[in-house]
Amino acid sequence: MMPAVASMDGETPGATWDRLRAILAAQIGQDACRNWIEPLVYLGSDRGVGRFEAPTGFIGTWVSRNFGETIRQLLLQEGHAVVRLEFVVAQPAESPARPAAPARPAVGSEARPVAEFARGDIELPASPIDARFTFDSFVVGKPNALAHAAARRVADRGQVAFNPLFLYGGVGLGKTHLMHAIAWQVKSTDPSARVLYLSAEQFMNRFIAALRFKEMHGFKELFRSVDMLMVDDVQFISGKEGTQEEFFHTFNALIDQQKQIVISADRAPGEIDGLEERIKSRLQWGLVVDLHPTDYELRLGILQSKAEAQLAEHPGVAIGSGVMEFLAHRISSNVRVLEGALNRLFAFASLVGRRIDLDMTQECLADILRASERKVTIDEILRKVADHYNLRMSDLLSARRARAVARPRQVAMYLAKTLTSKSLPDIGRRFGGRDHTTVIHAVRKIEELRQSDSQIAEDVELLRRMLEA
Repeated sequence: MMPAVASMDGETPGATWDRLRAILAAQIGQDACRNWIEPLVYLGSDRGVGRFEAPTGFIGTWVSRNFGETIRQLLLQEGHAVVRLEFVVAQPAESPARPAAPARPAVGSEARPVAEFARGDIELPASPIDARFTFDSFVVGKPNALAHAAARRVADRGQVAFNPLFLYGGVGLGKTHLMHAIAWQVKSTDPSARVLYLSAEQFMNRFIAALRFKEMHGFKELFRSVDMLMVDDVQFISGKEGTQEEFFHTFNALIDQQKQIVISADRAPGEIDGLEERIKSRLQWGLVVDLHPTDYELRLGILQSKAEAQLAEHPGVAIGSGVMEFLAHRISSNVRVLEGALNRLFAFASLVGRRIDLDMTQECLADILRASERKVTIDEILRKVADHYNLRMSDLLSARRARAVARPRQVAMYLAKTLTSKSLPDIGRRFGGRDHTTVIHAVRKIEELRQSDSQIAEDVELLRRMLEA
């Protein structure tokens, strides 16, 4: 590293740069500042040249061309007679000392960028790692048990058992949580490990910038010298040929070096349209794990875990019985929505000084509960009823009157009336063009049989639960 040059008033370059970084963050945004400005070290100014140390030539070139004039003007305002900026690449010491293990931020504290973890080894603009997303805070249930176990194995960094690890599933099922947890675990056990976590969109943006500024050598060197590469939402590069080409070569280079790769997406590799077959093939080399939608027990476990933390933060708030169970049953599509609902309840209760009971829950979360209502369709009802009674859907829509068909048809009509918002004429038309009076008769018949026939009552309840799950 080049020696720092003190300013004329005796202030160190580091103190000057700390102040200017805060101003830059307000001007260019926190994300841009974290990605491009924070990795720089201001060495001071001398003879009209403001000197900075950058971790790579790629970063130095990017900052110079995109933010150079802004930085120069700020230095001028600080009394530094800077005519131009100069960026030098940090040179590693002959025997670099490994940095000490980073202190683990408290849950809920501001996340630190991966680049900060790897200072001294490799500094890259990357997505910040969220301190809340650790293995300790991940609630394990049947739908995510395999994904959790696989992520743990990768984080332990023993012999590479599967490479890459590919996690996929819908929004709010825990993919990103596990990605962050792996990064935290690796860095806490081995601070010298060079871990890079970023989105596929960030990978593409870095690639485009490297092409534009003719810095491909630096780009390749950076991405192929990490110990672990983690790419979130890889489906984003579908249809982007140049990015896929570079991703393919980066993937191969890291696999050849036996470096771990962890990938996430919203669907399985083979189902990502616009992704080259050779990339699909490589993404399936290791272990592909599906994070299934949460079940009631897992949602309840997540709520109870989050509620404990909220109760610690809001000691004056109490939760009535049945609230957690109600939320776990009603909000089933997305864990993020579930957690957001709980946060809103605690915020509301602490502001108005009320106990969280079912009445307050329904009042406070009316919009979320409406949006989370399960939209059951008549087609789903027909499929479930046909499967349950070992019939074909065409049987339920036919004119056959045999009891083996007529009774299941009436059950299906009853469920269509009670679980959907369709009108009686709409239901009749969907069931082979029948009149609405036929639907009325079916509904009344099943209501009667539920009181007198335990088998019908059991069938209806089972089908209802299956459809609302």
